[in-house]
Amino acid sequence: MSRPLQDILFGAPSPRARTVTRGVSAIAAAVLLLLAAGVALRFQSAGQLDARFWAFFAWPTTWTFLAQGLLGTVASAAMAAAIALTLGLVLVLGRLARLRLVRWPSSAAIEFLRGTPTLLLIYVCFLVLPSVGIKLSTYWMLTLPISLSTAAVVAEVYRAGVLAVPRGQTDAARSLGLTEAQVFFLVVFPQALRYIVPALVAQLVIVVKDTTFGYVVTYGELMQNAKVLIANYHALVPVYLVVALLYCLVNYAISRASQRLGGPMH
Repeated sequence: MSRPLQDILFGAPSPRARTVTRGVSAIAAAVLLLLAAGVALRFQSAGQLDARFWAFFAWPTTWTFLAQGLLGTVASAAMAAAIALTLGLVLVLGRLARLRLVRWPSSAAIEFLRGTPTLLLIYVCFLVLPSVGIKLSTYWMLTLPISLSTAAVVAEVYRAGVLAVPRGQTDAARSLGLTEAQVFFLVVFPQALRYIVPALVAQLVIVVKDTTFGYVVTYGELMQNAKVLIANYHALVPVYLVVALLYCLVNYAISRASQRLGGPMH
């Protein structure tokens, strides 16, 4: 008798499957190490790994400058994430509303923002809004477009989580006399969050990456400050390697925090 599809997808892997997984992982790790070694040799032959290109990392001023850029990245990403999570909830409530007068504008806003590139929204804030008398700081020229673009995606993630909650949960809550708002915020939405934590984490990581568009408005984020270091010291590879490590650390911190928030599903 064949196993159910749910058991195949989400059940514990068999001993043979675990053996195959370990073998494939070992081969993939070996290939990646060989590629990394090949890239390092090419950089070495080009002179990009010479000590003179790393010397300025021993200066406190270099790390202070990078820390200022990292702080700018975190400040923009944190605000964009807060706005996106809140606005996304508003949009999904509108999309799930029974009234067409509310549902249609919400759906249109979601589709428009999802289909519009974040960079285009940044150019609108940078070039179009000042021409009509609306002047924003460089911080908001970057943060606002990122938050709007992310909010539309987050709204769809919320909707997927809400639809994943068993219908019986909603019916049981209504049978207890709870209002529609109480059913959603006390019963449905808390359960939906557990389903969508991985997707939300992926979006938060994208938010952090989108802050690299700060060069368009000359906002002092990490990548912008990295370009200043490269221009001054001509250390392209060392600076980008260090900056990439900093971005990885930030995204790893987001992932760890999400694991604590999500917790195990029962």
